[in-house]
Amino acid sequence: MLIYKVLTEAEYADLERLGEIPGSAADIADGFVHLSTAEQLPGTLAKHFAGQGGLWLLSLESGDLGDALEWEPARDGALFPHLYAALRLSDVIEARPLMPDTDGRHPLPEVPG
Repeated sequence: MLIYKVLTEAEYADLERLGEIPGSAADIADGFVHLSTAEQLPGTLAKHFAGQGGLWLLSLESGDLGDALEWEPARDGALFPHLYAALRLSDVIEARPLMPDTDGRHPLPEVPG
């Protein structure tokens, strides 16, 4: 199952340069890397990234993340994927830029669930 991570341009540049990062400032503060399913992704973008440009959408295969991936209740009690390890470039299947539309929403490319 594909799961997704949204990074800023600077965070994505660090990931490319270093090969792995501990995640965003929010991830570091919470002690895990916040990820979303395809179904959860629109809500994540609306809540945390509305109107923000310079974003990257990373696709990861949940099965490749091993025991470091846990499914835990978060927004509205839904189970969200949380990665208790560094985010590694080698785990990224695809990275695509995301730009907001005139309403501040991020139209998503087709993302497999």
